Amino acid sequence: MIDRFRTRRALSAAFVVAATLFAATVPAGAAPDVVPPPGNTGFDYQIGAPYPPPSGVQVVSRDRTAPPAPNVYTICYVNAYQTQPGELAWWRANHEDLLLHDADGNEVVDSDWGEVLLDTSTAAKRAALADLVGGWIDGCAADGFRAVEPDNLDSWTRSQRLLDRADALAYARLLTARAHADGLAIGQKNTAEIANVGRRTGFDFAVAEECAEYDECGDYTAAYGAEVFVVEYDRTGFDKACRTVGDELSVVLRDRDVTAPGSDTYVRDAC
Repeated sequence: MIDRFRTRRALSAAFVVAATLFAATVPAGAAPDVVPPPGNTGFDYQIGAPYPPPSGVQVVSRDRTAPPAPNVYTICYVNAYQTQPGELAWWRANHEDLLLHDADGNEVVDSDWGEVLLDTSTAAKRAALADLVGGWIDGCAADGFRAVEPDNLDSWTRSQRLLDRADALAYARLLTARAHADGLAIGQKNTAEIANVGRRTGFDFAVAEECAEYDECGDYTAAYGAEVFVVEYDRTGFDKACRTVGDELSVVLRDRDVTAPGSDTYVRDAC
């Protein structure tokens, strides 16, 4: 174990030197290279609370407010289509016009998570949101993340028909362009029904929650091959994922609150 960590540190140091030399040869203004996460490898989902990656894990997803995991490829979680818990007051105070409201002026809420939907209904609002969320994506890049996963792409399905698929995809194209300009890969989060156009939208890989549970994993692999990262929250779905796609995809079982070891609700397993 000690030798392996020493090797990783040596490789990391070598990578920094190589990256510095490469950067000196890149023309000013050129977009940096985008490298998607490696598929079919050890994966952990830590968007609730960060902790040292278990042995064998090479790809981790963490919230944008957490630091990247050391010595592994880290994906930055960003709630791009809905308000993050605890941030609604900020949105109301600063960007009330970018929250989705119904005909009576009431905020449209994702009742499962208590999150207000963001309003992607017009080009002007999508541009304003992309500027705000794009700043978070810039922060992910500056902090050392390698990729980003913008969550709640499917929020239009909870919008009381005030938003539609075209709105979601038009906004996604702005986010994928911003991520790529920052040198970050960007993942399609859920929404199997648009996987067939995900690549054209600019997504490089997919993070699929409960795709085995709902028989959707094939939709993602048809578009992204082995670069699909499966998160199951139920043992039955996890066992099914391991049986059906465990040999070709990265699969992890997590508790729904994605807690850290030491929590009474912490659960993690991998195929």
